[in-house]
Amino acid sequence: MLNDFKKFLIKGNAVDMAVGFIFGVAFATVVKSLITNVVMPPIGMAFGKVDFSNLKYVLSAATEGKEEVAINYGVFINDVVSFVILGFIVFMLVKMISNLQKKEEAKPAPTPANEVLLAEIRDILKKK
Repeated sequence: MLNDFKKFLIKGNAVDMAVGFIFGVAFATVVKSLITNVVMPPIGMAFGKVDFSNLKYVLSAATEGKEEVAINYGVFINDVVSFVILGFIVFMLVKMISNLQKKEEAKPAPTPANEVLLAEIRDILKKK
């Protein structure tokens, strides 16, 4: 079992998956920052100078020695917008890669030289 696991890790698929995961996490962080710091402030301003990250419904106010209990729906709104934008970007990347693969598949395979020679010989024999 250990040898099988070692073979799995050495294969390119596991390494590719790990690299993809690392880049995905980094990309998600960049998108999250873009949403929080660039996209949501103008949207909040359009809605009357609202900072979405501060929107919450307080269930229990803070008292001495006890923290506030609140539903932070503004943070949730930011996360939903981030998810939608990230999902759209990933969708566009997958679509672009799929189109490139289709173009590669659509190219006719070159005819091997021996088949060309055999076809020429056949044509010469037909003429005789």
